[in-house]
Amino acid sequence: MFLRNAASTAVFNAEKMGKTTLVHGTQMMAGLNCFEPGQEHALHTHAGQEKLYMVLEGTAVVQIGEEQQTLTVGDGAFAGSDVPHSVKNPGPGRLVILAVLAPPPSKK
Repeated sequence: MFLRNAASTAVFNAEKMGKTTLVHGTQMMAGLNCFEPGQEHALHTHAGQEKLYMVLEGTAVVQIGEEQQTLTVGDGAFAGSDVPHSVKNPGPGRLVILAVLAPPPSKK
C-alpha cells in the first residue's frame, strides 16, 4: 500500500476534531487528526499504547507530559504509553496531524 498526499484526505468538523484513518494494521494504525482554528484534543493518556504525531499542515501546540511546544510542518512529538498528551490548533489556519498509534485501537 502507498499513500500519496495524505493530507488531502483530511476531514474537518466544525464541532470537534476530525479524524481520518489512513491504515489500520495488526501492529499499528495511522490516521489524520484535523483541527479547525481553536480546536483541541484535550490532555489524555493511552494505557499500553504509544503515539507519534507529525505536523503535515499548520501549527500545533503539543503537550507531552509536563512539556509544551509549538510545532510546525515537519515537526513531530512522541508520547509513550501512559504519558499524558494533547494537541491544540492556535490558528489562524487549519491543522492536519498524522497520528500513528501502536498497537492500534480495536476497530469499531
